[in-house]
Amino acid sequence: MTDKRVENLNIESIVPLITPDQLKAEMPVSEEAVQTIQKGRQVIRDILDRKDHRIFMVIGPCSIHDVDAAKDYAQRLKALADEVSDTIYLVMRVYFEKPRTTVGWKGLINDPYMNDTFKIQDGLHIARRLLLDLAEMGLPLSTEALDPISPQYIQDLISWSAIGARTTESQTHREMASGLSCAVGFKNGTDGSLTVATNALMSVANPHRFLGIDTAGAVAIVTTQGNPYGHVVLRGGGGKPNYDSVNVSLAEEALAKADLAKNIMIDCSHENSSKDPALQPLVMDNVTNQILEGNESIIGLMVESNIKHGRQNIPANLDDLEYGLSVTDGCISWEETETAVRKMRDKLKDILPARTK
Repeated sequence: MTDKRVENLNIESIVPLITPDQLKAEMPVSEEAVQTIQKGRQVIRDILDRKDHRIFMVIGPCSIHDVDAAKDYAQRLKALADEVSDTIYLVMRVYFEKPRTTVGWKGLINDPYMNDTFKIQDGLHIARRLLLDLAEMGLPLSTEALDPISPQYIQDLISWSAIGARTTESQTHREMASGLSCAVGFKNGTDGSLTVATNALMSVANPHRFLGIDTAGAVAIVTTQGNPYGHVVLRGGGGKPNYDSVNVSLAEEALAKADLAKNIMIDCSHENSSKDPALQPLVMDNVTNQILEGNESIIGLMVESNIKHGRQNIPANLDDLEYGLSVTDGCISWEETETAVRKMRDKLKDILPARTK
């Protein structure tokens, strides 16, 4: 008999997933977490609006793969955040989804057990529980909004979101970001181009209508109001960095030409550090010097930091994983982190209050 099917020919299975409402009912947001989230979002908005003289720094592991290590890191970061809070507002990087150039581990939500079993329902529970625990510690949190469905499950706990270099050009992600409740940083393209980022900023500020899901998990038409707090993130590209004063000036000109706010964030990793984590503190030094020399457009930084310096491949035996060491991009160690952040704070604490509003 001839197979006359015309759909799902390459689909192996479709498994129903817990709905956002169900997950949130199992793991509701506490009052302590709500206060942290709301404060984090407002502080970042105030920095972007120049109502707060500080800069904010999204800092933490490239990706989360070990919940215990993430909590360990968070406790250290909270103490450092309190110490430098007069100058730098620290936001913990809690990335659960990883875009892959070809293939590879796709992050804790997609593959929480790191064994290609893709227990996504477990991943959503683990991710939400961790975000709740960290928010209750008083840490504002950030993540990359990568999958257009997952924000319904965790974005209520996020104070700042990123759209990555691979997805900044995606209309799906621009539409999604237009409805997010927090400020969103759009990275320049992987080739270093600013055009895709400026186009994204113009798009995200406007209302959109698109297919998505509602909190009950049903397919729905989503209508957004537009997000006025989009901004550009310079991360290098095309094999070259773009954090220097010349490239920052070019970014300012591009933003002004597009009639966009001159809010620029510097990603100290990726091609701005030639993918060498040891160079990230040097990028931080350069950014500090630009501000000391009068720059007023740089409002934030991103830093990939972990308990230990460097990275590791995922071993066949997961018991061989080294604690506190990244399994994706290389990170600076906690000791390097403390030194670099304190150094930046000490140099800028008397300068930032005088920045022109």
